[in-house]
Amino acid sequence: MVPAAISAAELSMLIVEQPGCHYCARFDDEIAPKWPKTDEGRAAPLQRMRMGAQPPEGVTLDSPPPLTPTFVVLVDGAEHGRLIGYPGEDFFWPMIAQLIERAEMDVIADQAEATP
Repeated sequence: MVPAAISAAELSMLIVEQPGCHYCARFDDEIAPKWPKTDEGRAAPLQRMRMGAQPPEGVTLDSPPPLTPTFVVLVDGAEHGRLIGYPGEDFFWPMIAQLIERAEMDVIADQAEATP
């Protein structure tokens, strides 16, 4: 669950995909329908971007994704971490949960440092 302290920061998850990507299709079948119903999905709503396209307005990536799918955790539109490739449902959930948790903890630490 997202701590109240990070409510000022906006988390989201960007999936970079392309037509014909087998692993993108697996993600869509196995994860996408469940995403909005999970703690991870509520903490970081899903956005989509086609490989080779410009990032959505307000999104800054550290580098172009090397392959699809690539999952990018964003904090206020800036890349905070990424998972390259889809490792299957059993591995995806704990890996993405760790990325989101790390982003939440970093936001809380940044807010604590900024508070006198």
